[in-house]
Amino acid sequence: MNFLAHLYLSGNNQQIMIGNFIADHIRGNKFQHYSEEIKKGILLHREIDTFTDAHSIVRKSKRRLHERYGHYDGVIIDIFYDYFLAKNWDSYSAIPLEAYTQSVYELFKKESSNLPLKSQQFIGYMIEYNILYNYSTLEGIQQVLNGMNSRTKGKSQMNLAVEDLQLYNKELEEDFTIFFEDLRNFCNQKIKELTVIPNEE
Repeated sequence: MNFLAHLYLSGNNQQIMIGNFIADHIRGNKFQHYSEEIKKGILLHREIDTFTDAHSIVRKSKRRLHERYGHYDGVIIDIFYDYFLAKNWDSYSAIPLEAYTQSVYELFKKESSNLPLKSQQFIGYMIEYNILYNYSTLEGIQQVLNGMNSRTKGKSQMNLAVEDLQLYNKELEEDFTIFFEDLRNFCNQKIKELTVIPNEE
């Protein structure tokens, strides 16, 4: 799952949300200086990634793209699933998407100086281009895919993937809807269960 889904799956806990957001910029167990709730967010992010990668529906989605994009299929599906979440946001949240994304930006601006440098840099980019809200449009998805393709120096051809999103739109949205219900239930339970890994001397 990509940024919008990770944030949404954190529930209403802002500290878990922060941890979930910065998790990709944290190596191993090097997060002991953060609060317990931020630590839980980091662990939740990793649980989400593991659950997603192993899920049969996600694998089915990836197969639709694998021939064209190879091992980049998972990255593209993450972005597509955020698109379907944003597009159908009213089915998942009583808070309008624009209001939700602006509240996230305000939170991250307030907390930015306490976060990893890579997270700080991405926050600036995310706010400038309103990435979270723009997941709801094909134009926004195209912008994200163009950026990802540039990072791979054009090898991934991810800039072409909106064609596949349009071609398989119905099938991929059905995949997302089924999978995301499983993932929401998983996260609700996992947040209750999570314990923080003790500090290793």
